[in-house]
Amino acid sequence: MTTHDGDGWEAVLAFWFGALDAAGHADAAHAQRWWRKDEGFDRELGERFGALHRAVAAGEREAWLATPRGRLGYVIVLDQLSRNLFRDTAGMYANDARALAVAAEGLDRGDAATLAAAERRFLYMPFMHAETLADQERCVALFQAEVAAAPPGQEDSARRALDFAIQHRDIVARFGRFPHRNALVGRVLTAEELAFLEQPGSSF
Repeated sequence: MTTHDGDGWEAVLAFWFGALDAAGHADAAHAQRWWRKDEGFDRELGERFGALHRAVAAGEREAWLATPRGRLGYVIVLDQLSRNLFRDTAGMYANDARALAVAAEGLDRGDAATLAAAERRFLYMPFMHAETLADQERCVALFQAEVAAAPPGQEDSARRALDFAIQHRDIVARFGRFPHRNALVGRVLTAEELAFLEQPGSSF
């Protein structure tokens, strides 16, 4: 694929979301692959966007930051693609701080008002991945606003996203971090964290 500043983010958004419906949501095929662990999809992302990911991470696509959709593409590359390309390694989290900073800048500039529902949720994801309670609280507030603004018939999707935001917030409120990351990033588990990780659904 091309990685020129003018079309790199467009290719990312087109691949990630596909054609959105009138309510701003992606079709089921796209939505399912966002969250499913799939080695084939990870390989496909690496083939299509591996070089672009390296360029964005190296600061070689800063021109994307000039527009709301460019910023969204930047966030998706660093926040989401990192998790696919470096699955089960510390590299999953290596670009989180930069993704969060760009997402925060986008929100401060009013980007959310220019994006479709599915796109807004990915602008918010770096806050859900943050290990700071203030960012987690902001994430919950953002998804609460999505529920409040959801048109009739779309509330369930927004509520599910809010439920995940609350789960993430509660873990960081309890531990100050995500215990399931500890082994990958070289942190020592506490006894309380170890007991927590033995519970179903404790990891994301």
